[in-house]
Amino acid sequence: MTLSEIARAMVAPGKGILAADESTTTIAKRLEAVGVANSEESRRAYREVLITAPNLQEHISGIILYDETLRQSTKDGRAFVSVLDAAGILPGIKVDMGLEEMPGSPEEKLTKGLEGLPERLQEYAQIGAKFCKWRAVIAIGEGLPTDANIEENAKRLAEYARLCQAAGLVPMVEPEVLMDGSHSIDAARDASTRILTALFKELAAAGVALDGIILKTSMVLPGKAERTASPEEVAAETVAVFKKTLPDTLPGQTFLSGGQSDEEAAANLNAIAKMGPFPWKLSFSYGRALVSTALSTWAGKDENVAAAQKVVLHRAKMNGLASLGQYSPELEASLGS
Repeated sequence: MTLSEIARAMVAPGKGILAADESTTTIAKRLEAVGVANSEESRRAYREVLITAPNLQEHISGIILYDETLRQSTKDGRAFVSVLDAAGILPGIKVDMGLEEMPGSPEEKLTKGLEGLPERLQEYAQIGAKFCKWRAVIAIGEGLPTDANIEENAKRLAEYARLCQAAGLVPMVEPEVLMDGSHSIDAARDASTRILTALFKELAAAGVALDGIILKTSMVLPGKAERTASPEEVAAETVAVFKKTLPDTLPGQTFLSGGQSDEEAAANLNAIAKMGPFPWKLSFSYGRALVSTALSTWAGKDENVAAAQKVVLHRAKMNGLASLGQYSPELEASLGS
């Protein structure tokens, strides 16, 4: 498959991407929160619950994995990559190396990982990855985000994307506008517009082929400490930003959930989809909004695997419908039907 074909497959109608790429530190907190001791085996077993869920491919086009997970296998010895390939699900890999403080503006962060990236990309491609993910974070606050932070994050995202395409991998480009704090939806709209404008300028300057990338960014949302915006307001603000900043040649944008509840993430996606059609596909690339309930259902017990898989399939279906504008809260009662 060409880069363009892979990118289009990632945003196939009614399908989204499952983000199972938590770092070892992050997944440890989530496992321990549901009473599961953190170990390589418990992390492997949890990811196996997700990866082997029956019929997951009906609503999931790809799964983003962590370095450790990409190399792991099921309990009966099948490589995770092989399981995904057999199901028609694209294996992806998180390639950034986390965040560092920005010099001169310690409240803002830059993403690490460009050093040694070409060699890592080559290895990931050999293992079987088809796409990659790199996350930048944009903080909103007094005087934030700064122009310098937006510009440097955009440059690093563009260089990462260039290196991915050179290695034959589709880059998922993720500038996340954080929901933390009490900022207004207007401030979120401004920050989103600024980072996306800068990002596509830098992607063009780096010679990145836009038909072979996927954007992953935030909905335009007020800060978590602020009032909650209605799905219709979120949709109107988000679509306005996208129409202003996204090029028509972009295959698609997959939203991150960014701390929204399961139902919020689905309802807001649904409202956005109903404003289409658009030149680009709009879908989802959720982590917690797809798997948090499944993780607590599983809780490390073999006898709970089937129930946990049923939960993750339900959430994938709800968001698949939402990406088509066909979701309603009443459908949440359909679990198991």
